Amino acid sequence: MDGRDWRTTVAAAQGGDRRALDELTAGWLPLVYNIVGRALGGHADVDDVVQETMLRAVGNLGSLRDPDSFRSWLVAIAMRQLRDRARRRSADRLAEDAAADTADFAELTVLRLQLEGQRREVARAVRWLDDEDRQLVSLWWLEVAGELTRRELAEGLGISRQHAAVRVQRLKGRLETARGIVRALDGACPELGELTARWDGRPDSVWRKRLARHLRGCGYCGDAPESLVPAERLLVGLALVPVPAGFALSLALGGRTAAAGASVGWSAKVFGALTKPAVALAAGATAVAGGAYIAVHAPDHHRPGSGPAVTSTASGTAVAPPGLRPPSPAPSTSPTPAPSASPTALYGTVVDAVDRAPDPDTRPAALPRRPATGVTSTGGAHAVMNHRGESVTLRGQGYVLVRWQISPQYRSGGLVMPAWTGLTGKLFHVASGGGRRMDDPVSTTDPTATGMGSRAVGYDVLPPGTQQMWQNEYFYLDGAVTLTQNERGADYGLSVLPSTWDAVEKDVTTGPAQGARRYGLVRDTGRDDTPVPQYLTRATPADTSTVAQRSDV
Repeated sequence: MDGRDWRTTVAAAQGGDRRALDELTAGWLPLVYNIVGRALGGHADVDDVVQETMLRAVGNLGSLRDPDSFRSWLVAIAMRQLRDRARRRSADRLAEDAAADTADFAELTVLRLQLEGQRREVARAVRWLDDEDRQLVSLWWLEVAGELTRRELAEGLGISRQHAAVRVQRLKGRLETARGIVRALDGACPELGELTARWDGRPDSVWRKRLARHLRGCGYCGDAPESLVPAERLLVGLALVPVPAGFALSLALGGRTAAAGASVGWSAKVFGALTKPAVALAAGATAVAGGAYIAVHAPDHHRPGSGPAVTSTASGTAVAPPGLRPPSPAPSTSPTPAPSASPTALYGTVVDAVDRAPDPDTRPAALPRRPATGVTSTGGAHAVMNHRGESVTLRGQGYVLVRWQISPQYRSGGLVMPAWTGLTGKLFHVASGGGRRMDDPVSTTDPTATGMGSRAVGYDVLPPGTQQMWQNEYFYLDGAVTLTQNERGADYGLSVLPSTWDAVEKDVTTGPAQGARRYGLVRDTGRDDTPVPQYLTRATPADTSTVAQRSDV
């Protein structure tokens, strides 16, 4: 789920710890909801099957011998409930129920995860699979997204890994056919329009076969304008669909809950967890450009009406009162020189002018060496975030690399920048590296192509006043902070890796390969007047995309 070790929590819950049991059920309910929801396509029975799964898991928790196998055990319970439900209900009854459904898990996935392009097509293609395939895809989707292992997928289905591999391979073929159907139905083929004139719009096996035959023989539909990216590449690291708040209420307060007895702690803590989007770290990586910071803007913490002032501790670390979102300085039309003040007073200054690219072959300044005891990350040694809402929390003292991947070929447009929130201590932007700025040319054949796009695919555009990024951006942390991916509009990903001074110095001073002439750029002065990230706050806003540029910290 979130990369944590659940063994201690499972063991405590088995021992009767109600708080641990609440934490366990709240933490794993989103996984069960996604398995059941996708397997049933959003059928009205989803709530009942999920609730029955969780109640059975709670009631039989004492029989689990190895806490490390909790996840595969829970998945197996969910799959048994799905099979039991299928046996209890006739095909005719299921068809009748499906006609009255108001929830569509495919559409819910698209809306809640803000899926676009081919990712949207994959989600909608699941509608065209048979019941058995949807059960398998509910697990395979989570395997590819990093939520399950192949062993857990096989154990959930009650088959060997070898058999699971064969079934997954066949499933992928049928899923690709379904993706082609989805794409064709969104197209403008006149023959397809005639073929589907009497179709009621509900996917079923009969129409799947008819449409598949049409695709195989149609030059218009078969000549896809964009090649299909393999589904596993599109689903890597995709977040779980958040559990709807209404569902959380029915689970927390429903009459069936009482059947679990006094040992079940369906508390407010569970309810609160259910209303938060579940976030999974994603895969991807590349970069954008940057330039020299040329001026800083001193924060004005005591403007009229700005609320409580941000104070400084004896150690020089700025601290904001609980719940305070630090005020943003008024926009400046021209660069403001750094004030003559102590380093403590200077901390929290930000870039106040858009930079220009340094000349090629310009070697960077020396990189000051700051104290470093190491940084830990909730995403591990290499966290990857491809989708809006994914985040990683960093703690410690040392260097951090944020590597950008911008993908205008998938979806170009305005970039909503990532945000650093919940800062305690200090965070500096110390260097830019990776060999190029993202606005540098990247093609010898297309003069319009840069890391931000091209005339052919469109361009990604930064918010006004935002610094141009480089492929690798380096930061120095002394404290704790959370970085959140705010993708909305343009398609981009972030890789976040704890780093070292040696790695930063090597990156910015080593000329890139393949004949490029760009070195990195050192921004660190070694003092508190080193720039801080533009989208940084000590507050923890509900919507991180609202963090203001040039935020005071």
